[in-house]
Amino acid sequence: MSTTLLDWRRTVGDLYARVRECERPEEGFEVWRDGRDRLFAEHPESPLEPAARREFSGLPYPPYDPAYRFQVPIDPDVEPARLDIATQSEEVVRLERIGRVGLGELGSLDVWWLVQYGGGLFLPMRDTTAGRDTYGAGRYLLDTVKGADLGAGPVAPGGPANSATIVVDLNFAYHPSCAYSPRWVCPLAQEGNRLDVDVPVGEQYPAEGWPG
Repeated sequence: MSTTLLDWRRTVGDLYARVRECERPEEGFEVWRDGRDRLFAEHPESPLEPAARREFSGLPYPPYDPAYRFQVPIDPDVEPARLDIATQSEEVVRLERIGRVGLGELGSLDVWWLVQYGGGLFLPMRDTTAGRDTYGAGRYLLDTVKGADLGAGPVAPGGPANSATIVVDLNFAYHPSCAYSPRWVCPLAQEGNRLDVDVPVGEQYPAEGWPG
């Protein structure tokens, strides 16, 4: 890992820590947007290609909508499943399904665990805006090994006993690096991480894509 990539991950971790400290989710959302824009515009590990960086004026988002924020338990009652994801360095990232979270009328999403030293939660999502308003392969909600972690909320009434509880805020849905450049390889949203509804919040994708 290069020192610039290390700095990127530290900066992302610090950014999400500041978000978790905010009293109001709307305030945290603005902190997150501003921080993510600065990373894309200024950081040497920005996923944008040079032409896109020259024209960059900020990532597009709709206004924050509190109806898309959930504090939910992870239901561990799922069939075991494993994913092996190749990376740019030809290493393999292994993910195991550890549970599922329910998002009310929107549906449910599988929760994955990174099976490597330290581990971490990984929660991708693909909704019916994919290929239209958002990246065709989907977006990410949580990737805690890289610092993208909105924290835990209070246990929801009637949730599974002894289950972990997490904040899933779809306003914070973001595109993986492969949405901006073919230099990157990203895990994609599997069948259990697809919602059959529009999720009109979170990071959007320009209809013409980003300049290469």
